[in-house]
Amino acid sequence: MRAHNERLVLTLIRQVGALPKAEIARMTGLSAQTVSVIMRALEAEGLLKKGEPLRGKVGQPSVPMSLVAEGAYFLGLKVGRRSLELVLTDFRGTVVGRQAQAHRFPSPDAVVRFATGAMETLLADLPQDRRTRVAGLGIAIPFRLHDWPDLLALEPGAMDAWRDRDIAAEIAAQCSFPVFLRNDASAACGAELVFGDQNRPRDFLYFFMGFFVGGGLVLDNTLYTGRTGNAAALGSIPIGIEGTTVRQLVDVASLVSLEKALKEAGHPSEAIWAGCTVWDIPEPVLDAWLRQAAEGLAYAIFSSACLIDFESAMIDGWMPWPVRARLVDYTAEQLTRISIAGIDIPEVRAGTIGPDARALGAASLPLSERFLVDRNAFLKG
Repeated sequence: MRAHNERLVLTLIRQVGALPKAEIARMTGLSAQTVSVIMRALEAEGLLKKGEPLRGKVGQPSVPMSLVAEGAYFLGLKVGRRSLELVLTDFRGTVVGRQAQAHRFPSPDAVVRFATGAMETLLADLPQDRRTRVAGLGIAIPFRLHDWPDLLALEPGAMDAWRDRDIAAEIAAQCSFPVFLRNDASAACGAELVFGDQNRPRDFLYFFMGFFVGGGLVLDNTLYTGRTGNAAALGSIPIGIEGTTVRQLVDVASLVSLEKALKEAGHPSEAIWAGCTVWDIPEPVLDAWLRQAAEGLAYAIFSSACLIDFESAMIDGWMPWPVRARLVDYTAEQLTRISIAGIDIPEVRAGTIGPDARALGAASLPLSERFLVDRNAFLKG
């Protein structure tokens, strides 16, 4: 119970910000004495610290407590179709170290080599006394990688090595801390829950635009991953059927489709993968892709809303903020043009994490496992 209550306090402060003991007791329902004991223990462990006293009220000034950035560290590995990235975050979720590597396509051997080498580099940069505070490694990876050689323009069988490899176990064998694994789009959605703006709906559908589009589903403030961990595989959702040919969201709303459009128009596609802060892409190509992607997203949102009555659809991805803003606007506009009886139109909003969502979502896995509880545990009005 004490461990649960400590997690409860840490979760609350992470979600709300610095709080005095009296407010923590009120919001959690714990007694003032219990909260005092917990706060002293967490402060002694270097996880919480006192802020400046809040004066101006009757009685003793209250002292807010906040997270200590150096209290714990977490590693997050993103396995992408075009690149690998490992980040090191502190207890507040700030990225304090990063290693990256581009590739034509991911192979299990290359991923394991990169992960072990990059971890060694990042941990070497930490002061010796902080290395023991690394609580774990999370891995965000597309599931069923062996199913996608065609869209990666690879020969058949090029991805077959992924069928029977457990890279989480292989990497864990070389680590002194636990390793966790989750579908990359679900991990990105998890980053929104842990590190994102907390002023959000309790139920929402989440899209992440990467090499392929993927998704996540949040119900009652909880990420739903399903029986196989691949729930809300939105890239696979059908958006059109002609005879026996099925058109999926992944065909129109993924960066690989933008890459294809650039090549067909005679333009280099490297601008997409070179960085995500600014894209040097001809406006006609970009606008056509955005409108096509928005149409696909709108149909996927309506199809999903027929099954689950969520309040909002959130869109994020590997793209500059202004480009993402246009995609959100186009999608909302497209939703108003589609007439479907009996369905309320969900709000469309931008995600708050951005391109780092998959890596941060991976880092959130050991953070959540060791330090957090379900957000609903302290929602008492």
